[in-house]
Parts: sequence; structure tokens; C-alpha cells
Amino acid sequence: MESARPVETWLTDMDGVLVHEEDAIPGAADFIQALQKAGKRFLVLTNNSIYTPRDLRARLLGSGIDVPEEAIWTSALATARFLADQRPHGTAYVVGEAGMTNALHDIGYVMTEREPDYVVLGETRTYSFEAITKAIRLIERGARFIATNPDPSGPSPQGTLPATGSVAALISRATGREPYYVGKPNPLMMRSALNRLEAHSESTVMVGDRMDTDIVSGLEAGIRTVLVLTGSTRPDLVDTFPYRPSKVVDSIADLVELAAEPLPEA
Repeated sequence: MESARPVETWLTDMDGVLVHEEDAIPGAADFIQALQKAGKRFLVLTNNSIYTPRDLRARLLGSGIDVPEEAIWTSALATARFLADQRPHGTAYVVGEAGMTNALHDIGYVMTEREPDYVVLGETRTYSFEAITKAIRLIERGARFIATNPDPSGPSPQGTLPATGSVAALISRATGREPYYVGKPNPLMMRSALNRLEAHSESTVMVGDRMDTDIVSGLEAGIRTVLVLTGSTRPDLVDTFPYRPSKVVDSIADLVELAAEPLPEA
């Protein structure tokens, strides 16, 4: 990493990198403060589409990490941006929560159950048989199938929760139609983040805790990657993957000095 182009912009995953549930990972607040003090552009990325950036800012602030609302990029926002590019001012039936519906409203989409252009599946804690059945029937009648991310499960204080990928598999099995996933590991998520920052891939670093989402999507987007060992990927599993991150560190605390380095002079 040191021999490549100086790092001017940063992308970082949230869960497993900055926080564990509601608890900040040591060094996370210092890392964000170092980026801000150095004047570096950054985005906090998450595949979670339940919450709006405002909700997530409040959650991070409650953990002692001060991230501006505009510096949070979710799979819901990336999905909305993708749909706005593909079919401007379209219609959608959404199985999801405020993070997804608000993002679609903001780009001019109309939510409808009547011949929508898309069925959009996002994360939710209130999946209903009725909503899933409606999604299946709309897809059978020609609606295009989009999902925010393929994660099959997610963590909670009580244990594992089914996530978007599991519900998508149910719908796919019933319809014979696979969704297009916008969030990680699709490098489109990274490209949309770079576009939002007006950043170049060669001067950007992605920090993540999962080899199979964060690291591979950064790699495929041409971004240098850093794996932290405070989340999903255990140290003994790193070498089992056919690709490697640019750097492996114990935690985000190990990156504070690099984040604090001044920007190169123009």
C-alpha cells in the first residue's frame, strides 16, 4: 500500500469495523476524527437497508462515533441510484423498511402493487407471508426482481437472524427468477460510492471485515483493501480464499496514523 498512489479517500464498512451492534470498536472514533482532521473524503458503507442515513448517524453517535449523515452510504441508496439510472421515475413494490422506501421516494419512484416495474427486496425485521406472496405473484406477472444484498443471515444480541439473501432464495425458488443484487459483493456498490465522492479508485482504500463481501467487491472495483480482524473473517480463514486483501490488520485502531497523514499537495 505504501508504494502505491497516496490515499486520498476512504471507504469503510460499519458493522465489524466501526461497531459491534451498539458498541464502538476501540479506535473507530479516532479513525473517523483523523480522516476529518486531515480533510479526507470518506463514506461509511453498509449492506443494511433497514435504516436511513439519519438513523445510522444517530446509532453511531450513540456509540461515540461522529459520522455526518452525508458520509453514510447504504445498499438502499445504491439500489435507488441504480434504479434511477436504469428506469427513471419508475414504480416498485417494496418488501423492506424506511431505509429502502425513503431512498426510492427521493429519486422519484412511486410505490405501488399494481404492475410495478420492479419488486425490490430489502432488509426488514417484519417479513410477512402476505408481502412475500405478493412479491412472488408480481414477479410471475413480469416485475423485475431486485434485492439490496445477498447476505443470508445477520447477527443480533439473541443470535443469528435471516437476512435478505435467505428471503430472496425463497422467492427465487417459488418463481424461478434470480434477483439482481446491488449491494456488496457487487462492485457496483463500490463504484456508486466512488461516484458519490467523485473519487478515483487508485487513490481509495476500502476497509472491511468480510473477505467474501467487503474485500472481493473492493478488489473487483480496483480499490486497495484492508481486512480488519474484528468482524466476520477469522485470521485462520484468510488464506483459504483465492484472493488477498492489500493489507491485514488487527483492528481499525491500526489505521489511525495512516488516516491522519496529510493530503498530498496539489
